[in-house]
Amino acid sequence: MADLYADELKREMTAWRRDLHAHPEFGFEEKRTAAFVAAKLREFGLDDVAEGVGGTGVVGTLKRGSGNRAIALRADMDALRISEQSAAPYRSRNDGFMHACGHDGHTTMLLGAAKRLAGEGRFDGTVRFIFQPAEEWGKGALAMLDDGLMQRFPFDEIFGLHNMPGLPIGHFETRAGPIMSAEDNFEIVLKGMGGHAARPHSGQETLVAACALVTNLQTIVARRLSPADISVVSVTELITDGTRNALPGLARILGDARSFRPEVSAEIERQMRVIAEGTALAYNVGAEVTYTREFVPLQNDAELVEHAFAAARTVFEPAAIAVAREPMTGSEDFARFLDRVPGCFVFLGNGEASAPLHNSSYDFNDDGLLHGTNFHVAVVRQRLQAGR
Repeated sequence: MADLYADELKREMTAWRRDLHAHPEFGFEEKRTAAFVAAKLREFGLDDVAEGVGGTGVVGTLKRGSGNRAIALRADMDALRISEQSAAPYRSRNDGFMHACGHDGHTTMLLGAAKRLAGEGRFDGTVRFIFQPAEEWGKGALAMLDDGLMQRFPFDEIFGLHNMPGLPIGHFETRAGPIMSAEDNFEIVLKGMGGHAARPHSGQETLVAACALVTNLQTIVARRLSPADISVVSVTELITDGTRNALPGLARILGDARSFRPEVSAEIERQMRVIAEGTALAYNVGAEVTYTREFVPLQNDAELVEHAFAAARTVFEPAAIAVAREPMTGSEDFARFLDRVPGCFVFLGNGEASAPLHNSSYDFNDDGLLHGTNFHVAVVRQRLQAGR
């Protein structure tokens, strides 16, 4: 791609990205974002653009040559319920919402790939451009699949990417096998009888029991699971119905657990129920445990990982390409697509000075836009070569 064209495309993509950043929308509410995406895809001349897939999802289809193979490229579109702390002129205009995970950048990179491939071709087969809603709460991929994604827009394999704060711009990482974890959510409700703060012996208050339970839950990973299995159990909220001079009769403990194997997830739930019931018994209160599985582990296909590295070598400097050293305990509902077809998920650098994901000061680094677009294009041409 000529430098002048690359410079012009980067300027155009930066404008798209900042427009999307200024108008963040929560999962299944991405109406403006979806309309923006669909309009761009039609402007680029794709063969078909379908809206409303799985709620607010968009699927663009581009065909070239006579090949009968199809691959999919996926980007997520939703934002988070976080108030942005930024002085940027393109900061969020929707109070209480922001693109704190870079999905504005992911969407823009895939739009850039659609524009390049539509204009340049040089592949033989079908590309599905999947713009997915509601990734952050793990429902969007399933919604698209339940809406007949595979039947209406079939494909043989799928690729996705995510920006990575701390990794330098222009750097690329992935790995075969497990690369991102499952996410389970839990809520434990302790029920007793509240009363006056001056007379704790007269009731069955739940706050001390809740504090003990929070501490006891830490033994699941530390003492009840094999250290060979990567796992995390995090309590994120403790809510009671007490007040300054009234002891609570109800306490709610919420949090999440991460793991990479279904057997470990099952054992975490089992141990959590044992600990909750035992702690409640010791403090003479009742306990109810609700445990749900929101995200499944993301397992990269080994063969497609090698193809992703081959594509990356045409985009990135050799020293900037690496095998990810260990799986991440973050979760991604891209994994739901891998229940249907093989796929590969990769990480691209967002800069060493980038604020963390899901932080109110985070911003996607526009210097990474072309890297993502060029990787998408390289994957298509590597996997849909003429004569395959």
